[in-house]
Amino acid sequence: MAYLKLLTIAGSDSGGGAGIQADLKTWEALGAYGMTAITALTAQNTLGIQGIFPVSPDFVAAQIEAIFEDMGADAVKIGMLYSADIVMVVAEMLQKYRVEKVVIDPVMVATSGDILLQSEAIAAMKQKLFPLASIITPNMPEAAVLLGQKIHSIAEMEMAVPLLTQWGSKSALLKGGHLTEGQECWDILYVPAEFQVEEICHARIDTQNTHGTGCTLSAAIAFFLAEGHDVTESVKLARIFLQNAIIAAKDLSLGKGKGPVKWA
Repeated sequence: MAYLKLLTIAGSDSGGGAGIQADLKTWEALGAYGMTAITALTAQNTLGIQGIFPVSPDFVAAQIEAIFEDMGADAVKIGMLYSADIVMVVAEMLQKYRVEKVVIDPVMVATSGDILLQSEAIAAMKQKLFPLASIITPNMPEAAVLLGQKIHSIAEMEMAVPLLTQWGSKSALLKGGHLTEGQECWDILYVPAEFQVEEICHARIDTQNTHGTGCTLSAAIAFFLAEGHDVTESVKLARIFLQNAIIAAKDLSLGKGKGPVKWA
């Protein structure tokens, strides 16, 4: 028997709630073997980020190469990349090893408001990485930056999500958690090959423990893609996993700010 193997290319959260730590905890809970290529170190806790130390692009490449030359990966999840140089080297490695299942969470700004992606890296991500993606998973502020337009409602989300695939990704999931009205949250999935826009609805949970939700969702999507599900089914299964993780952490207390979800 072989492991289901998953690689996260992302930043490290010293507080353990997001980044590669959230990805590894997600995959451990789901029963997969997780591996990492760290792009940046962060000094971070539930209150925010106190510092960022980027890893050199050459060493990011070395980490990815070490994994693919030995274990390989059934799917790759990409999170915080920080700089255009790191974006470029990650794209080169994905093409070198012909990675087919790629989930890109275009992390730009942390929940705390800290900037996690340099402005010049955005164009590089669109041009070099998005064409390699099975799915990209921006939230509303990230989608607004990518498209250069504000998004304020579900109707605007539905109009925006097809535009997110213009750079070549096979699908896009626009996350609507930043909409604050109502008792429900809406995510909008678009799969160009099927000309399909699908609304995914879930109950809004009254909790401040939402740190790492985006990382957890994208990591879970990567797991279900690696298991053999199509994009639509992978998103729906991942959303159920995340919802249960938020509910499990609803009344827990960790730190003085936004706490993490509970993965298992």
